[in-house]
Amino acid sequence: MSDAWTTRFGAAMMGSAPPPTAVLVRGEGCYVWDAEGNKYLDFLAGIAVNSLGHAHPVLVDAVSRQIATLAHISNYFASPSQIELAERLKRISGAGDRGRVYFGNSGAEAIEAAIKLARLNQGRTKILALTSAFHGRTMGSLSLTAKAAMRDPFQPLLPGVEHIDATLEALEASIDDSVAALFVEPIQGEAGVVELPPGFLERARELTTKHGVLLILDEIQTGAGRTGSWFYFQQKGIVPDAIAVAKGIAGGVPIGALVTFGEASDLFQRGQHGSTFGGNPLATTAANAVLGEIERAGLVDAAILKGSRIRMGIVGAGSPLVTETRGAGLLIGVGLTRPVAHEVVAAAFARGLIVNAASDTSIRIAPPLIVSDAEIDEFVEKFTQALEAVA
Repeated sequence: MSDAWTTRFGAAMMGSAPPPTAVLVRGEGCYVWDAEGNKYLDFLAGIAVNSLGHAHPVLVDAVSRQIATLAHISNYFASPSQIELAERLKRISGAGDRGRVYFGNSGAEAIEAAIKLARLNQGRTKILALTSAFHGRTMGSLSLTAKAAMRDPFQPLLPGVEHIDATLEALEASIDDSVAALFVEPIQGEAGVVELPPGFLERARELTTKHGVLLILDEIQTGAGRTGSWFYFQQKGIVPDAIAVAKGIAGGVPIGALVTFGEASDLFQRGQHGSTFGGNPLATTAANAVLGEIERAGLVDAAILKGSRIRMGIVGAGSPLVTETRGAGLLIGVGLTRPVAHEVVAAAFARGLIVNAASDTSIRIAPPLIVSDAEIDEFVEKFTQALEAVA
């Protein structure tokens, strides 16, 4: 990045923002270009957000038409696109007739709504989340997030939150009639795309049902078809009480939602929660266009095949740095033998490839759902070169 951009960024942005890797000015499909004209293959997709890649014509057309018609109306009114999106989310999640949808503007806002939902469960205030969980950076969502470096400067956080290990033993020992809700990421993305132990979600559903506890799943990173089903819980044969969704559902236009199932849909009463911008016509039109294209193009099922091709390419390269691949569909974690993930990311970027270090020993890969076989082959070549350079 040029010194001029670096200087301007440092002089304008809040100190909480880290120095950017580059200033990006344009995108098309699975590629982006920086201010100096360099081209990159984007295998992070805005952290699992750009489901249709960059400048997809379906999204461009939908947003262009809507912004010329009606962008914002506040929560005193409804729009056809808002109602249609709520109906679509109920359908693809399987929430059915009893399901209900609340719209916010981000994943963190969806989690905040879920926390308030939990507080309405029989007057209970105790909430369980998992160690190594990440649910957001607002005060409520940060209370569920188990990263001390993020939490400590802002203590005290929301009372009543306890973190438990992601083990069957911890579930058995922690869930009782005093708990309002259990929050779970089906795959822990920020922890390095870490899968839960076999049977964890199924047993969590059994225990929460037995004790009247809400099972709330954070599908913000795993949803919108990325893991090979619309939402990852659908691969486990369970039905949660609520799911928080955001990121990929609108392909880059900010939106979040809380979808409730069954009796949990009756908890919120009129006036207990709201958002000025939540569910605005522009964002809901974008989400309808993106989810409609994902469905039309068969990108949900394709995510499994494309993810398998990526993982086979990584393993087949035989790098001594790689210990395993994790995740599902097009949300992939690569475990490393040494804490050199940031070096691998830098080496990949130098070769025109964008990936992410989720931890010192984990690389996160989340390309657009539209990624082609040729682009996967290009990824494997560049990622292998980056691994070799670091090894």
